[in-house]
Amino acid sequence: MVEAGWSGLKNGELLRVAAEQFDVFVTADQNLQYQQNLGALPLAIAVLVARDNRFQSLLAPAQELVGRLDGLEPKTLLRCEG
Repeated sequence: MVEAGWSGLKNGELLRVAAEQFDVFVTADQNLQYQQNLGALPLAIAVLVARDNRFQSLLAPAQELVGRLDGLEPKTLLRCEG
């Protein structure tokens, strides 16, 4: 996020800026769906569900996501639990 100049953005603004450049927003924030109106955004949201945010824990959910990217539609919330 620092490289893109997004480091100071809060969730709502971050999602709006990401929607201008990407088709899918990937996060490990399992509460995002309750904090934002995700249906108002023109992109899909993928939530990686793991016991913590360490690389090893997120690897299986990330691999599940890669396998499901082709069928992912805009305005969709996908929970990947690996």
